[in-house]
Amino acid sequence: MVRKRYQGRSKLVYLRSSHNIINPRRYIDMKPKLWEPFFINNSRLPVVLSFIAPITIWAISLGCWVFCRGEMNKTTRRHETIHFQQQLELLFVGQWLLYGLFWLAGLVRYRSGAKAYRENPFEREAYNNEKKYTYLEKRKRYAWRHYIRG
Repeated sequence: MVRKRYQGRSKLVYLRSSHNIINPRRYIDMKPKLWEPFFINNSRLPVVLSFIAPITIWAISLGCWVFCRGEMNKTTRRHETIHFQQQLELLFVGQWLLYGLFWLAGLVRYRSGAKAYRENPFEREAYNNEKKYTYLEKRKRYAWRHYIRG
């Protein structure tokens, strides 16, 4: 059991050591922009998905969960949390549909699956801001819109 402080109040957070899954009760008093997904380390899901994807997947955000091949560092956690926030804004399914449409448009435009992935506005926002420690706290809703190229 770990005791953390949030806005002057003490909160108890329970950690399961094998997967670093954090108790969802911590979300009760928090603003949605500070929510984080459940991180699952040492998962085989990214390995399996890499066989059908145009890139090698290290971590992937699917709904409330982030699956990673190994142990996630802070940069990867921030990158995937940006994707989680994007999914919350578009009610998960909307983000997945738009992600696919942007990827298909990029595939036609660039003729490369890897280039289409990197030029996707969701990925561009995440990569451009994954090293900024306070980005998630200051991020405006629907910030990914500013990364759409015409």
